Amino acid sequence: MPHHLHTQADLEAAIHALVRQDPRLKPIFEIAGMPALRRREPGFAGLAAIVCGQQLSIASAAAIWGRLAAAFDPFHHDALRKARADRLGRLGLSAAKIKTLRGLAREIAAERLNLDVLANEDADAAHNTLTSLHGIGPWTADVYLLFCLGHGDAWPAGDLAVQEAVRIGLSLKTRPTAKQMVPLAEPWRPWRGAAAHLWWSYYRALRKREGVIGGQVPRR
Repeated sequence: MPHHLHTQADLEAAIHALVRQDPRLKPIFEIAGMPALRRREPGFAGLAAIVCGQQLSIASAAAIWGRLAAAFDPFHHDALRKARADRLGRLGLSAAKIKTLRGLAREIAAERLNLDVLANEDADAAHNTLTSLHGIGPWTADVYLLFCLGHGDAWPAGDLAVQEAVRIGLSLKTRPTAKQMVPLAEPWRPWRGAAAHLWWSYYRALRKREGVIGGQVPRR
């Protein structure tokens, strides 16, 4: 049965369990502090918002999503499925993102895809289901599982901030690749999603320390 991070209390319990489970995380937690739970809207709207933000700045992504959500209110997959490509393009979507969103809408309308049930699947199986869809890469899949569905074991192996935090926190010689991040996270099952929150918090804490990112962690 999958574990979930639906509330801040869920995340805090998971973080404490991780620190007990892996002593290497204790000094990470001491620097990072308790992370705050981050959640997004689930379902088609949540995934569409993530797709809109692919390879864009936060400000640009928010502007495009704002226009899209306002143009299709209520936001429903059938409306996107039937929308003309030129209309979607005028809202700021690229041709690739239009193809992705309309493809997702068709899959949902045909009942070949149910985004909500992914929350109750194994994290790796849910990840594979999403990445099999056109335009949904590993980052998009993991962000949806973790932030929209609160999947406690989703692991964003390709996230650069998490990779860099793990490099520094575990004293690795080089930043691990997405492939290398998978075995590194095995000790944190079934709470790899909570571990990701912790590593993001650690990365932000280190960025506040001048000269740390890209260098050495100061002696504690």
